[in-house]
Amino acid sequence: MGTPLPAMMLPREVTHDTIALSHKPTANIHFTFAAGNEPENAPRRLIVFLNGLMTDKSTWLPVMAGIIRNHKDNGFPSLLAYDRYGQGLTEDRDPQDNGRDKGRGHNIADVVHDLHRLVIQIWTNKIKKPQNEIRLIFVANSIGCAIARLYAMFYPSHAEALLLLDPMIANSDFDWFPDPDSKDFDPMALPDDVSIDVLREQRTKFATFFAPDVINKEGLDRRDLADHLPYSDGPLLEAPDGRGPILTVVEHDPERFASESLQSMGTPISLSMKYTNPLWHRYNQGLLQITEPYLAVGPVVAKNCGHFVQRDDPSFVIDQLSSLLDRLELQPPCVSV
Repeated sequence: MGTPLPAMMLPREVTHDTIALSHKPTANIHFTFAAGNEPENAPRRLIVFLNGLMTDKSTWLPVMAGIIRNHKDNGFPSLLAYDRYGQGLTEDRDPQDNGRDKGRGHNIADVVHDLHRLVIQIWTNKIKKPQNEIRLIFVANSIGCAIARLYAMFYPSHAEALLLLDPMIANSDFDWFPDPDSKDFDPMALPDDVSIDVLREQRTKFATFFAPDVINKEGLDRRDLADHLPYSDGPLLEAPDGRGPILTVVEHDPERFASESLQSMGTPISLSMKYTNPLWHRYNQGLLQITEPYLAVGPVVAKNCGHFVQRDDPSFVIDQLSSLLDRLELQPPCVSV
């Protein structure tokens, strides 16, 4: 069974449905949609919410509801959240996985192409505008941020703005801690409360749970993710007007993340604070370079939030998305020289 939708009052604009993608007609995807009410003379836009591996679209519902309520008078874009194959309320598996090894049926590029087909069908059937007018705003968490970046790379001039919430370090094998068997290892550099035995234990745990070759519930093969996104600071993305997209990068609260890592993985707080958090922050700083500097904001710390920012503080995400929409409206037209 899929994950049940949370018990909450949603605006009447929010609807739930299933759709079969035209290139995979034997499987249904569960999605949540709200038609926008933008001014008649304004360009049509679609906000697309992208899940991580460990959450589903239900975590976006409070954000969708907040955007509708806060922007109803002045207008808001259409909103779309969905569960990928084998995730949340989408019980059907990806048909592409049939006959292939478990967990090795489809990769990140396949997910992006599926997303593009979903966008086209929603844009055509719900928004009822030509495909050459597609303007997307991605709101993504974790590996969803990698999906958003790849979509903007594979389909240039569609992504107008990106709100990246604690992006997954896409070029990492999650080997974040020093290797005690390396000839360059310096045991004196470890935090005082971390022994070599604890270090080995944590390295093994991270490899077991997070390494790219670990099989996940939805069967998304991550082994070539780093090949698609080898750098955080490139390539430069292109928005519909010829510039880069408007971008906000949000990162977790270091202390909250360290505390959660201690609870879930037994990771000493000192290990997270010395290695994990600085590494992640440098990655997020690099992401600011995938668009022009004047279009980028961040990294913004989501205070008291762990990795799943939209779950921990939907109001914060609503505020960040509202700010992104304001920046979009204030952006002057791009003039070709």
